[in-house]
Amino acid sequence: MKNRLTPNAALSALKNHDQVFVELFKHGSLVVEMYQPVNVDLQQPHNRDELYVVVSGSGWFVNGASRHPFEAGEVLFVPAGTEHRFEQFSDDFATWVIFYGPEGGENP
Repeated sequence: MKNRLTPNAALSALKNHDQVFVELFKHGSLVVEMYQPVNVDLQQPHNRDELYVVVSGSGWFVNGASRHPFEAGEVLFVPAGTEHRFEQFSDDFATWVIFYGPEGGENP
Protein backbone atom coordinates (compact mmCIF):
# COMPACT_ATOMS: atom_id res chain seq x y z
CA MET A 1 0.00 0.00 0.00
CA LYS A 2 1.07 3.51 -0.61
CA ASN A 3 -0.44 6.26 1.52
CA ARG A 4 -4.09 5.56 0.79
CA LEU A 5 -6.57 2.82 0.04
CA THR A 6 -9.66 3.37 -2.09
CA PRO A 7 -12.66 1.08 -2.42
CA ASN A 8 -12.21 0.84 -6.21
CA ALA A 9 -8.54 -0.16 -5.93
CA ALA A 10 -9.35 -2.65 -3.15
CA LEU A 11 -12.18 -4.25 -5.15
CA SER A 12 -9.91 -4.45 -8.18
CA ALA A 13 -7.24 -6.22 -6.09
CA LEU A 14 -9.91 -8.57 -4.77
CA LYS A 15 -10.96 -9.54 -8.31
CA ASN A 16 -7.36 -10.61 -8.99
CA HIS A 17 -7.38 -12.78 -5.87
CA ASP A 18 -8.82 -16.30 -5.59
CA GLN A 19 -10.57 -15.73 -2.24
CA VAL A 20 -13.44 -13.59 -0.95
CA PHE A 21 -11.02 -11.31 0.92
CA VAL A 22 -7.67 -9.70 0.27
CA GLU A 23 -5.23 -8.22 2.80
CA LEU A 24 -4.22 -4.74 1.64
CA PHE A 25 -2.31 -3.20 4.52
CA LYS A 26 -0.52 -4.32 7.68
CA HIS A 27 1.24 -2.25 10.34
CA GLY A 28 1.91 -3.60 13.84
CA SER A 29 -1.34 -5.17 15.01
CA LEU A 30 -3.40 -3.34 12.37
CA VAL A 31 -4.57 -5.30 9.31
CA VAL A 32 -6.89 -3.88 6.63
CA GLU A 33 -8.71 -6.18 4.22
CA MET A 34 -11.47 -5.96 1.65
CA TYR A 35 -14.15 -8.65 1.99
CA GLN A 36 -16.84 -9.54 -0.54
CA PRO A 37 -18.54 -12.88 0.12
CA VAL A 38 -20.62 -14.54 -2.60
CA ASN A 39 -24.12 -15.73 -1.62
CA VAL A 40 -23.19 -16.80 1.93
CA ASP A 41 -20.80 -15.55 4.62
CA LEU A 42 -18.85 -18.54 5.97
CA GLN A 43 -16.49 -16.72 8.32
CA GLN A 44 -15.79 -18.01 11.82
CA PRO A 45 -15.10 -15.97 14.98
CA HIS A 46 -11.75 -14.19 14.90
CA ASN A 47 -9.17 -14.01 17.66
CA ARG A 48 -8.82 -10.20 17.48
CA ASP A 49 -11.24 -7.27 17.66
CA GLU A 50 -12.45 -6.04 14.30
CA LEU A 51 -14.32 -3.26 12.60
CA TYR A 52 -16.30 -3.50 9.39
CA VAL A 53 -16.84 -0.37 7.30
CA VAL A 54 -19.51 -1.25 4.76
CA VAL A 55 -18.52 0.05 1.32
CA SER A 56 -21.59 -1.03 -0.62
CA GLY A 57 -24.72 -3.11 -0.32
CA SER A 58 -27.13 -3.93 2.45
CA GLY A 59 -28.49 -6.92 4.35
CA TRP A 60 -28.57 -8.29 7.88
CA PHE A 61 -25.68 -8.53 10.36
CA VAL A 62 -25.54 -11.13 13.13
CA ASN A 63 -23.24 -10.10 15.99
CA GLY A 64 -23.42 -12.48 18.93
CA ALA A 65 -27.07 -12.65 20.04
CA SER A 66 -28.15 -9.59 18.03
CA ARG A 67 -29.31 -9.38 14.41
CA HIS A 68 -29.95 -6.05 12.68
CA PRO A 69 -30.05 -4.53 9.20
CA PHE A 70 -26.96 -2.85 7.77
CA GLU A 71 -26.32 -0.53 4.84
CA ALA A 72 -23.44 1.17 3.03
CA GLY A 73 -21.54 3.63 5.20
CA GLU A 74 -22.09 1.79 8.48
CA VAL A 75 -19.31 0.90 10.90
CA LEU A 76 -19.81 -2.39 12.76
CA PHE A 77 -17.71 -3.56 15.73
CA VAL A 78 -17.16 -7.22 16.64
CA PRO A 79 -15.26 -8.19 19.80
CA ALA A 80 -12.69 -10.97 19.50
CA GLY A 81 -14.19 -14.47 19.71
CA THR A 82 -17.76 -13.38 18.91
CA GLU A 83 -19.77 -15.36 16.37
CA HIS A 84 -20.83 -13.03 13.57
CA ARG A 85 -21.85 -13.07 9.91
CA PHE A 86 -23.61 -11.15 7.18
CA GLU A 87 -26.93 -12.60 5.99
CA GLN A 88 -29.30 -11.94 3.10
CA PHE A 89 -26.89 -9.37 1.67
CA SER A 90 -27.21 -7.75 -1.73
CA ASP A 91 -25.04 -8.87 -4.65
CA ASP A 92 -23.01 -5.65 -4.47
CA PHE A 93 -22.10 -6.09 -0.78
CA ALA A 94 -18.46 -5.29 0.03
CA THR A 95 -16.81 -4.18 3.27
CA TRP A 96 -13.49 -3.06 4.65
CA VAL A 97 -12.35 -5.33 7.49
CA ILE A 98 -10.02 -3.84 10.07
CA PHE A 99 -8.38 -6.15 12.62
CA TYR A 100 -6.43 -4.63 15.50
CA GLY A 101 -5.12 -5.20 18.99
CA PRO A 102 -3.89 -8.31 20.77
CA GLU A 103 -5.23 -11.83 20.36
CA GLY A 104 -8.24 -12.23 22.63
CA GLY A 105 -9.20 -8.59 22.07
CA GLU A 106 -8.62 -5.43 24.03
CA ASN A 107 -10.05 -4.95 27.50
CA PRO A 108 -12.95 -2.51 27.47
